[in-house]
Amino acid sequence: MSKKSRRIQRREFLFGGLSSAAVLSLISRTDAAAWSSFAGGEMKMGLVTYQWGRDWDLETLITNCEKAGFQGVELRTEHAHGVEPTLSPAQRIEVKNRFADSPIECVGYGSNQEYHAPDPAVVKANIEGTFDLIRLCHDIGATGVKVKPNNLPDDVPAEKTIAQIGDALNQVGKYAADYGQVIRVEVHGRKTAELPVMKAIFDHVDQQNVKVCWNCNGQDLLDPGLKYNFDLVKDRFGDTVHVRELDSTDYPYPEFFELLKGIGYSGWILLEARTEPADRVAAMKDQLRLFEKYTS
Repeated sequence: MSKKSRRIQRREFLFGGLSSAAVLSLISRTDAAAWSSFAGGEMKMGLVTYQWGRDWDLETLITNCEKAGFQGVELRTEHAHGVEPTLSPAQRIEVKNRFADSPIECVGYGSNQEYHAPDPAVVKANIEGTFDLIRLCHDIGATGVKVKPNNLPDDVPAEKTIAQIGDALNQVGKYAADYGQVIRVEVHGRKTAELPVMKAIFDHVDQQNVKVCWNCNGQDLLDPGLKYNFDLVKDRFGDTVHVRELDSTDYPYPEFFELLKGIGYSGWILLEARTEPADRVAAMKDQLRLFEKYTS
């Protein structure tokens, strides 16, 4: 099935039962396909270019993902693929066409934009940087930008920083909606990687295209345990989950995939590897086999 056919089927699933006018109104605001947890389908395996794809140019990256049987890729900033906001309009079209001509989907962009700084000028710069990446993702045919909270500064009340992050996410979410993009909030950072904190941040988020990107952190396992922490944010899941090597022994991947099945998740499982295998394509194939085992 072509990418276009999959997008059409996805829209039919999302908008079933709505009037034609309502459908057109929603589509004109954004591609709502990326706003849900993709309930009702199969999970898909993709690669985050950190670490295994960090030194592959775009052509090599796409070729190696295809060889390994992966379906998509999240482009991490400042890697050898060279897809950055500095690309000209013509270069952006070239990137879009290169993905369109391949079986590999450009899932989105993995940025370092963060919104916790006490200095308003720093927060503003990160918001504007996110705007740049939203336009880039739109132009290259991707569906969203990954951002992250990264800290709760000790000298600022936690509630103030949490509200500030939520407000920034609403700003970038509103901007992203006009470009049909999702804001994917990675569970990340000092204190902010704890799921009660992430839930508190999302209590301030009212933009429906701002979603949680689960990150398989050690903090997920803090008392009272994985299921409790998962349940705190499961209703805010989007279409991306980051995993480390699926044969790692420090994270309960079998249990985690059962939790994903329990909510009908069928978005992206994106491998964000940490090891240095001699043959990365072969290692990706090994990870795909584990992915297929856990999702069967």
